[in-house]
Amino acid sequence: MTPERPQKAFNPWLIALVVMIATFMEVLDTSVANVALPHIAGNLSSTVDEATWVLTSYLVANAVVLPLGGYFGMLFGRKRFYMTCVLLFTVSSLLCGLAPSLPWLIFFRIMQGLGGGALQPTSQAILVENFPHEKRGAAMALYGMGVVLAPIVGPVLGGWITDNYSWHWIFLINVPVGALSLFLTYRMVHDPPTLKRASIKEGFQVDYLGIGILTLGLAALEIVLDEGQRRDWFASNLIVVCAVLAVVCLVGVVFYLLKKDHPILDLRLLKDRNFAVSTVMLFVLGFVLYGSLAVLPIFLQTLLGYTASLSGWILSPGGVVILFMMPLVARLLKFVDTRKLIAFGFMTCGAGLLWMSAFNLQVPFQTAMMSRMLQSLGLAFLFIPMNVTAFQNVPMDKTSYATGMLNLVRNIGGSTGIALVSTILSRRGQVHQANLVGNLHPGSLQYQGFLQNAQHVLVAKGSSLPDAAHQAQGMAYGTLLRQANMMAFSDTFWIMGVLCFVLLPLLLLMRKTHAGQKPVVMDH
Repeated sequence: MTPERPQKAFNPWLIALVVMIATFMEVLDTSVANVALPHIAGNLSSTVDEATWVLTSYLVANAVVLPLGGYFGMLFGRKRFYMTCVLLFTVSSLLCGLAPSLPWLIFFRIMQGLGGGALQPTSQAILVENFPHEKRGAAMALYGMGVVLAPIVGPVLGGWITDNYSWHWIFLINVPVGALSLFLTYRMVHDPPTLKRASIKEGFQVDYLGIGILTLGLAALEIVLDEGQRRDWFASNLIVVCAVLAVVCLVGVVFYLLKKDHPILDLRLLKDRNFAVSTVMLFVLGFVLYGSLAVLPIFLQTLLGYTASLSGWILSPGGVVILFMMPLVARLLKFVDTRKLIAFGFMTCGAGLLWMSAFNLQVPFQTAMMSRMLQSLGLAFLFIPMNVTAFQNVPMDKTSYATGMLNLVRNIGGSTGIALVSTILSRRGQVHQANLVGNLHPGSLQYQGFLQNAQHVLVAKGSSLPDAAHQAQGMAYGTLLRQANMMAFSDTFWIMGVLCFVLLPLLLLMRKTHAGQKPVVMDH
């Protein structure tokens, strides 16, 4: 029999706002430090490559804790566990802002990631339990604003704080927000009766072996994804060792968990088709969201010469589109099949990325902004319908396990997206450069014409004829590099766009779902 829903002392919308505060703060910290790395490296007397561990350490710790939120919430109580995570995140943020050296900063970032990793799935579980099925779409819209907007706002906010104050404040701003979140959580959030009964089991033992294997596998996988491109992938012994560890541990832990009565990660949830397909789609959503966020600012700043602030203005209207469209999507969920909304979302997002693949070095500001807005329109139609579909048939006592798995998959998708688009950019740039350099030979009339025109201009500006000849050749090669890189960016956008369309047939495997539809009881 389905347990009776607990009576809440506060309006569930107030609770939704409370949990979104911590979620936004935590997701923001996955990207806010990116633009501050040169400042951190300079201030702490380290190289930029060494400073990248400030990002990697946080993401590794984050990935390790993400799937364990449901397990620890069952052991200690969800409210107590959630407040402990907020406290750890807040104190670690303070220590990050006061860190005297890079090793200490990396250590405090690990602690910050361990505290923040469980905030996303736990806050999402609290939302799901506080809202009936017919209102979950609207609740997910509020939650989704934090999850989708934070990575967009992060680099812009981080750059502004670093330029106008110092890098320390990108961490210190979390302290008052964390304190507010702690106070409001203590007053307003309560554990559901289902969780209380689940946490009182005679003879229950902590699965240290399962936690250890899963932690080691996820940490190794995150290091491979975050450090692979910088270390030339399998040319690095560290990447090879971590890749082997990731494969062995993650494959082994699947067989191990399926044999446990009370697993730390309930893989049996994947028996439901809606949950399984939604998991795959959330991986692609993370891939496209974080991959495009990584590559578009690089394109704007390196090839078009935009400043960090100006490139932020390209991204910001997309965030506004998401902000205004998510409530509309939540309303549409009551009348429209979620599969149709997801299909529209992927097609629109893919169209925006394919539009970006047609960019050239003279693309206008408005065109770049509009393509990003089109992509963001698609993103707004993806997050909420996917989550509503995924949770449709998940029992209340399995909510935390489901949220942990979904958030883990989305974050790994994001790390995979960033890693692969960086690799695609590098490799395709080399390919296009090798193809184009064949045109720079003495027999090419276009090449000779370019050199002669450039020499005339340079001589007219005061250069000697020999100097003008060398400078003209340098200009030709510089133009070639820019064109090769432009073609590499086009390839990268095209691949992400096509991926959105390739995923559409998976919708045929989903059952028809509306936001108010009653769930189907799953067999476990």
